[in-house]
Amino acid sequence: MTRVTIHLTRHGEVHNPEGILYGRLPGYGLSERGRAMAERLGEFYSAPDRSVRLLMSSPLQRAQETAAPIAAALRLEPRIDERVLEAGNSFEGQQVDRGTLASPENLVRCYNPLRPSWGEAYSDQVKRVRAAMASLRTRLEARADEAAGTPEGVIVSHQLPIWVTRLAAEGRPLWHDPRKRECALASVTSFTFESGTLVAVEYQDVCADLQPTRAVPGA
Repeated sequence: MTRVTIHLTRHGEVHNPEGILYGRLPGYGLSERGRAMAERLGEFYSAPDRSVRLLMSSPLQRAQETAAPIAAALRLEPRIDERVLEAGNSFEGQQVDRGTLASPENLVRCYNPLRPSWGEAYSDQVKRVRAAMASLRTRLEARADEAAGTPEGVIVSHQLPIWVTRLAAEGRPLWHDPRKRECALASVTSFTFESGTLVAVEYQDVCADLQPTRAVPGA
């Protein structure tokens, strides 16, 4: 029986003084605190009890900057995968608050929060992240004989794709209150498989002491 674990890892805090929903926009890198979070992740994944063999990242700057200390600590070359990209969102580039959402031009985007109508469907996000995980799992299983312990892979991605993938894995509805997502900055959501079957989902807030006191705009 082949056992592997894949860690979906959210990127660290982003430098975003304008407080906009940056989504897939270029040029949004980590803040000073975000870089400290990324260094913490490098320490976390290089601990003696870990067996990380492969590393993947979203192509966005904040994800690649988060992956860099992990790659350095493990001496791995990160593989970029478009399938773990941030969710598409039609509010990208705006400061989003109740006033923004209530404006007539924006109300037409909010007719179906269950999909959601303002961006990429939750189900589509799950499909692409699961496909990326399946590819990584296949590569890990091929290395199972080389690894001491359970072979592990890391994917650096974004809050919403990680969260809906977890909801799907746990058999919960994909629609949700964004304020109740359990997916903090630089957190780790781990999926363990035995012979291709998911057997466990675990969550760790690796940087609990570094989390900002206020909600962070963006993703």
